[in-house]
Amino acid sequence: MNPDDPLLKILACPLDKGPLHLLPPSDDEAPHSGAEPGAGEALYNPRLHRRYPIVDGIPQLLPSSGEQVTEDAHEELLKRMVP
Repeated sequence: MNPDDPLLKILACPLDKGPLHLLPPSDDEAPHSGAEPGAGEALYNPRLHRRYPIVDGIPQLLPSSGEQVTEDAHEELLKRMVP
Protein backbone atom coordinates (compact mmCIF):
# COMPACT_ATOMS: atom_id res chain seq x y z
CA MET A 1 0.00 0.00 0.00
CA ASN A 2 1.29 3.43 -0.93
CA PRO A 3 1.59 6.04 1.88
CA ASP A 4 -0.17 8.54 -0.43
CA ASP A 5 -3.10 6.21 -1.08
CA PRO A 6 -6.37 8.13 -0.47
CA LEU A 7 -7.81 4.93 0.99
CA LEU A 8 -5.65 5.48 4.09
CA LYS A 9 -7.63 8.62 4.91
CA ILE A 10 -10.93 6.72 5.14
CA LEU A 11 -9.84 3.41 6.67
CA ALA A 12 -10.62 3.16 10.38
CA CYS A 13 -10.01 0.73 13.19
CA PRO A 14 -12.99 -1.63 13.47
CA LEU A 15 -12.90 -1.38 17.28
CA ASP A 16 -12.59 2.33 18.11
CA LYS A 17 -13.33 3.78 14.64
CA GLY A 18 -10.18 5.95 14.87
CA PRO A 19 -7.53 6.44 12.18
CA LEU A 20 -4.96 3.80 11.34
CA HIS A 21 -1.30 4.36 10.45
CA LEU A 22 0.62 2.57 7.71
CA LEU A 23 3.55 0.40 8.80
CA PRO A 24 5.86 -0.36 5.87
CA PRO A 25 7.64 -3.72 5.80
CA SER A 26 10.78 -3.90 7.95
CA ASP A 27 13.96 -2.97 6.07
CA ASP A 28 15.81 -6.04 7.25
CA GLU A 29 13.11 -8.51 6.20
CA ALA A 30 11.59 -9.05 2.79
CA PRO A 31 7.79 -9.24 2.55
CA HIS A 32 6.47 -12.80 2.69
CA SER A 33 9.84 -14.06 3.95
CA GLY A 34 8.12 -15.85 6.82
CA ALA A 35 10.81 -14.54 9.16
CA GLU A 36 8.64 -12.94 11.81
CA PRO A 37 4.88 -12.48 12.03
CA GLY A 38 4.22 -8.77 11.99
CA ALA A 39 7.29 -7.89 9.97
CA GLY A 40 5.30 -7.22 6.78
CA GLU A 41 3.19 -4.26 5.80
CA ALA A 42 0.34 -3.49 8.21
CA LEU A 43 -2.02 -0.85 9.54
CA TYR A 44 -1.56 0.12 13.18
CA ASN A 45 -3.79 1.62 15.85
CA PRO A 46 -1.42 3.08 18.46
CA ARG A 47 -4.30 3.93 20.82
CA LEU A 48 -5.29 0.28 21.30
CA HIS A 49 -1.88 -1.25 20.44
CA ARG A 50 -3.50 -3.28 17.63
CA ARG A 51 -1.87 -4.23 14.35
CA TYR A 52 -3.89 -5.25 11.26
CA PRO A 53 -2.02 -7.10 8.48
CA ILE A 54 -2.13 -6.17 4.81
CA VAL A 55 -2.24 -9.39 2.77
CA ASP A 56 -1.67 -9.16 -0.98
CA GLY A 57 -2.41 -5.43 -0.82
CA ILE A 58 -5.73 -5.90 1.04
CA PRO A 59 -6.03 -4.61 4.63
CA GLN A 60 -7.48 -7.26 6.94
CA LEU A 61 -9.75 -5.12 9.12
CA LEU A 62 -11.95 -7.64 10.87
CA PRO A 63 -11.64 -7.29 14.65
CA SER A 64 -10.46 -10.90 14.82
CA SER A 65 -7.69 -10.15 12.29
CA GLY A 66 -6.07 -7.60 14.58
CA GLU A 67 -3.15 -8.56 16.76
CA GLN A 68 -2.59 -7.09 20.21
CA VAL A 69 1.06 -6.04 20.54
CA THR A 70 3.23 -5.85 23.64
CA GLU A 71 4.54 -2.56 25.02
CA ASP A 72 8.01 -3.27 23.61
CA ALA A 73 6.57 -4.07 20.18
CA HIS A 74 4.44 -0.91 20.39
CA GLU A 75 7.57 1.23 20.81
CA GLU A 76 9.17 -0.43 17.77
CA LEU A 77 6.02 0.00 15.68
CA LEU A 78 5.85 3.71 16.55
CA LYS A 79 9.31 4.08 14.98
CA ARG A 80 8.13 2.34 11.78
CA MET A 81 4.94 4.42 11.33
CA VAL A 82 4.72 6.47 8.14
CA PRO A 83 4.09 10.13 9.10
